[in-house]
Amino acid sequence: MNIDLLVHGGDVLTVDEAGTVVHRGAVAVHEGEIVAVGPAEELCTRFTAAQAIDAAGCLVLPGLVNTHTHLAMTLLRGRADDVTLQGFLERVLKWEAELLTPKNVAAAVRLAVAESVRAGVTSALDMYWFHEAAEQAAREAGWRLHSGPTFMDVPDPADGIAYEDRMRWARRDLEARGPARAGRRPVVFAHSAYTLSPDQLTEVAALAREFGALLHIHAAENPTEVATVEVRHGKRPVELLDSLGVLGPDVLLAHAVDLTGPEIATLARTGTSVAHCPVSNLKLGCGIAPVPRLLSAGVTVGLGTDGAVSSNTLDLLAVVRQAALVHKAGGDPTTVGAEQAVRMATIEGARALGLDVHLGSLEPGKRADLIVLELDRPHLTPRHDVWSTLAYAAQSSDVRDTIVDGRILMRDRALTTLDEAAVLKALSDLEALA
Repeated sequence: MNIDLLVHGGDVLTVDEAGTVVHRGAVAVHEGEIVAVGPAEELCTRFTAAQAIDAAGCLVLPGLVNTHTHLAMTLLRGRADDVTLQGFLERVLKWEAELLTPKNVAAAVRLAVAESVRAGVTSALDMYWFHEAAEQAAREAGWRLHSGPTFMDVPDPADGIAYEDRMRWARRDLEARGPARAGRRPVVFAHSAYTLSPDQLTEVAALAREFGALLHIHAAENPTEVATVEVRHGKRPVELLDSLGVLGPDVLLAHAVDLTGPEIATLARTGTSVAHCPVSNLKLGCGIAPVPRLLSAGVTVGLGTDGAVSSNTLDLLAVVRQAALVHKAGGDPTTVGAEQAVRMATIEGARALGLDVHLGSLEPGKRADLIVLELDRPHLTPRHDVWSTLAYAAQSSDVRDTIVDGRILMRDRALTTLDEAAVLKALSDLEALA
């Protein structure tokens, strides 16, 4: 059988339910879909590939899924460090008003895509302004970006569209997108319970459900946010969202750091997922999300980098390591183990987006989002356990090849769909004007 691509010779970590590892394995890809996973000897005989990648000495695994970020914030990297969340927001809103245009967002997203591809991240959920420009930049690079209309009832720092007009504009945007398709679904973003009223939150959630969209919202990021919402609305963020009927299996909360036991039970009862951003949360002094308790309750938890202005990098492997380490500070080294952390960056991240049927593991019928990570390096030798190697030792610089939807976006550490020098110059030019 003729196929488009065969990645062969490396150990294949499928991240399927059983955690199958195929030693000296191969992944066969045709028309953007994985058609077979198995021993390289068998698949090399069975298929004739237009392109082949020799992955000997490497690990082949699903591309990483970033479940919460603000990609165009690469433009502000390093400009709001060592401040509280509230101080951070004050600074960022001011700069956004000065800098954000569709052209600048597109340039900043190209930089974010280049950084993400190098780090083995093959898709991201991106909440930000001028999402059309961001999506166009990602589409040109062949990268999987999940985005859509964002609602925030404050003076808009970017496009000047008031809430009422934004609702009409968002409806047109969602109608133009059409229904979900393999590896993609509509998304609606409600910024938070402190920037939207209860009526607005209800209306935005209804809009998302009308179009079968994922609803993504910041919630319970730190105690100050929780107190602000409680003073304004008489309920904590998760309590408020639950009372309004907003929570559900089509909802993904960003952060969820400051949670009570009953709120964790509420998230489990409603099937609401969480995007865990430990690097950003630590840097902003927000605290540590109760991920072990969320997992024990059955809540789906994915991993996110947050924006590059709060986390400074879009390195999701660094987030994997932090997620596997930070929860052990309570004294239990068995909590959030290596395998769990890797799963949160792959199949659980895809599940949080409602896309686990198409993404997050290397199985026939899924979209061909995969990476090749070079293993023959001193810091990865010896290798007694593949999960531990990934969670505790691997670095983003170990990623050699990145493939999205069967298209090679990086080969032998060279980007193939982006002019990296031009991307860097464009951001340098913008920064000079800032």
